[in-house]
Amino acid sequence: MELLKKLCSIHAPSGNEEAMTDFILDYVKTNQKGWEVTPEIFYGDDFQNCIVLIFGKPRTAVFAHIDSIGFTVRYDNEVVKIGSPKTSNGYILKGFINNEKFEYPLGVEKNEKLILKAPLQIERGIDLTFKENWRESENFVQCCYMDNRLGVWNALRLCETIKDGAIVFSCWEEHGGGSVPFIAKFLYDGYKIRQTLISDITWVTEGVKPGKGVVVSLRDTGIPRKKFIDKIIRLAKESGIDFQLEVESSGGSDGTELQKQPYPIDWCFIGAPEDFVHSPDEKVHKADIKSMLGLYSFLLEKL
Repeated sequence: MELLKKLCSIHAPSGNEEAMTDFILDYVKTNQKGWEVTPEIFYGDDFQNCIVLIFGKPRTAVFAHIDSIGFTVRYDNEVVKIGSPKTSNGYILKGFINNEKFEYPLGVEKNEKLILKAPLQIERGIDLTFKENWRESENFVQCCYMDNRLGVWNALRLCETIKDGAIVFSCWEEHGGGSVPFIAKFLYDGYKIRQTLISDITWVTEGVKPGKGVVVSLRDTGIPRKKFIDKIIRLAKESGIDFQLEVESSGGSDGTELQKQPYPIDWCFIGAPEDFVHSPDEKVHKADIKSMLGLYSFLLEKL
């Protein structure tokens, strides 16, 4: 879990993912010599803060977004949300000015106005994220940004054994997206990839329980093509790996954005469920993490 712990500590809110991009690039270049297949790496100005890894002759792409929710400093230390973070008096937020880290508590006023309780005026436009507080027990890991650092962890671990496939580290997902369209074009025009799996984290609900397996989502705000979902479920049953089925009316992902693109690309959201969503205390069962990685490995081989 040391890799996941490190990922959860990296400051990379939507639009400012450079620290996570740099970490992933360094991780890939350092570790790829031990992988079964050495990938071709695409990044830089044409990909903004995103990274695409191509292994062998890819048939399926895995998308994992590297950005997080957070806040932006407005005027007089008021802050506005990046994405949809939970807010509560006393949450500790961190940010950087000239590479120097600062930490101050969040205040929620009676009119729901959000204030950074700092003794000085923080420069407008500075972005903030939750301060990490890693907790681990026999069965659970808990920290801010399991969504989606666990999805990134899953994608990086897949790199160890994948022979044919694409791994996409995307951006802006928590605040409306924006990177999926040009990546979809790149994958379809260059490799005719028509199958995608969304390595992201979902919710513990009345129908989805911790410790019962990775979740295959049948729908959220987006509705994937049933023929493809049926294929995923058939393979999941064949794998023997514990999994659960989810039906939600809200929430979205890179898959929702993929569905809006002018390419015949199927998608399926598959991820571990977490408690305390979009808070500093996101909590995931270790058994669900294990089944997530196991199912992805199986699907990439079979699809």
